[in-house]
Amino acid sequence: MSERKRLLVVYHTQSGNTGRLAEAVVRGARRVAETETVVKRAFDAGVDDLLVCDALLLGTPENFGYMSGALKDFFDRTYYPCEGKLTALPYAVFVSAGNDGTGAVREIERIARGYGWKAVADAVIVRKFVTDESLVQCEELGEAIASGLGLGIF
Repeated sequence: MSERKRLLVVYHTQSGNTGRLAEAVVRGARRVAETETVVKRAFDAGVDDLLVCDALLLGTPENFGYMSGALKDFFDRTYYPCEGKLTALPYAVFVSAGNDGTGAVREIERIARGYGWKAVADAVIVRKFVTDESLVQCEELGEAIASGLGLGIF
């Protein structure tokens, strides 16, 4: 039997909304037995976590039309040590947005291109309020990424 693939979920939450989305993402991902899901707050995640993952889910609140400072800090700390080592790493994004969320997604995508990562799902943007429907969307995102990873699709 082959070793399980590792999905890393890195997120930041301040008000708790992105934390609720992250919990839903993880619930969905952990339905997939073929994938090990590791969850880290952005300030706690680092180079070692990133270098051993097979796919990545990134969660952030939208702050001033941008990602959280904590997620940006994660990128700042990991970019150069990981440069050239994670080409085509599958990733996806979830955002808790007070406005439209597109600025945060756009900037994460720009940074991800610098790492050489490959987006494998559309971003889930939850605007204003976390609803039961948005939690289901996040569960589906987590399960889809974990399933694709476990099945070797990416």
